[in-house]
Amino acid sequence: MTMLTRLQPSRLWTFFAQICQIPHPSKQEQALSDWIASLVAAQNLGLKSDAKGNLLISKAATAGMEHCQPVILQAHLDMVPQASNGHDFSRDPIQPNIDGNWVRAKGTTLGADNGIGVAACLAVLTYPSLKHGPLEVLFTVDEEAGMGGAFALQPDWLQGKILINTDAEQDGDIYMGCAGGLEAKLYFELTFEPNPADYQTYQLQLTGLRGGHSGLDIHEGRGNANQLLCRTLFRLQQALPIRISALNGGNLRNAIPRDASALISISTEKQHELTTWIAQEAQLLAKELQHSDAGLQLVVANAPSAELVLTQNCQQQLLAGLVALPNGVISMSHAVKGVVETSTNLGVIKTEGAKLTAVSFVRSLTDEGRLHLRSSFSAIASLSGAQCLFSGDYSGWAPEPNSPIMQITQQQHQRLFGNKANIMVIHAGLECGLFKKAYPDLDMVSIGPTIKGAHSPEERVSIPSVERFWQLLTATLAAIPTEE
Repeated sequence: MTMLTRLQPSRLWTFFAQICQIPHPSKQEQALSDWIASLVAAQNLGLKSDAKGNLLISKAATAGMEHCQPVILQAHLDMVPQASNGHDFSRDPIQPNIDGNWVRAKGTTLGADNGIGVAACLAVLTYPSLKHGPLEVLFTVDEEAGMGGAFALQPDWLQGKILINTDAEQDGDIYMGCAGGLEAKLYFELTFEPNPADYQTYQLQLTGLRGGHSGLDIHEGRGNANQLLCRTLFRLQQALPIRISALNGGNLRNAIPRDASALISISTEKQHELTTWIAQEAQLLAKELQHSDAGLQLVVANAPSAELVLTQNCQQQLLAGLVALPNGVISMSHAVKGVVETSTNLGVIKTEGAKLTAVSFVRSLTDEGRLHLRSSFSAIASLSGAQCLFSGDYSGWAPEPNSPIMQITQQQHQRLFGNKANIMVIHAGLECGLFKKAYPDLDMVSIGPTIKGAHSPEERVSIPSVERFWQLLTATLAAIPTEE
């Protein structure tokens, strides 16, 4: 914590260091919310909360700026809990450390997404001499697990007409559009029978993948552990008489899964053939993913004997359905060069009793893209005998090229850094699209520092970019014009 407070801007980094000490994964933001409430009370600022747990803090304009247009600063309180160790996100603090020009965590996600944004908002609220007009700060909950806070936002809560979202992840970019989203869950009913007496049980594990953000990193073609393991099992059952008892992988819909495993059984006389086949398959996968996931491992190890295995018909139908699920980039945008238009991520596969659940998260810049994948998932479910349910369907944030706040932010970027920022559309689910539903007249931009590896233990934030983000944010607030 002491190391971070020496960085600039000190006030922002001090708040971020404190945020790291308070567990705040999605749906467990209450401790962080309570800490913010006590901080706000000490500053004598206005505070409201809604039934969902969103916080709205108000601060009066600084002297001479009372007639400026009111502004809403916005960040989400929750973080994605991903670890390569035994970290307990409900209890253990994040351990940030400085690595050259980056801050990263020890074996876990850092929570710079969106903890740096939260810290920046708190720094603005507690900075007595900072120039700004009438200000509201909106902290939402449950963004990473379904945007529950944004969905629950009431249309009469906010007063400002300008909103600055702090959840972007690339220094030098100003975002004015984002993808919409949709969660697709397929439920497969499983039927079992006794494991043959001469069958030995094994744990088949696919590990060592990089993972990452299912929107920001999807174009890199990183391996999806769930998809790769299902593909491997589908091919394996065609080569050898294996029987499957369970299949599990990933734990978040919006994170590219880094590992997956299956419990399989095979006759003792086929054990050597199994290990030989797995070794050959591991070599094929390693070659395929040598540039994106050099750490990939596919191994088989002895496991306690499974009493039950899937019936052959159930197993074949299940693997056919899982292998058919779309994954990765579906299409690139023709309107915005170099930006993914539609994608999907098979984030979670979980076996519980007599049911297997497969959770995919769809992103698209267009409503048509989401509808197309919705139809694909429904068709696959019908063909494979699964039940398909959809939730959290929301439209993207359509770009507004003549946005006044975008122009103001661009002007300040040019003044501060001597060059124009890139005006971008992001293939990720910012809450701005949902804000537009409740507040259609909001004028919005999204800015932030450079964050790499979000939603994975590789997450890190660029130290120099945090200072530039702070300079751009505060300069933009100071440049807001008076109300007409």
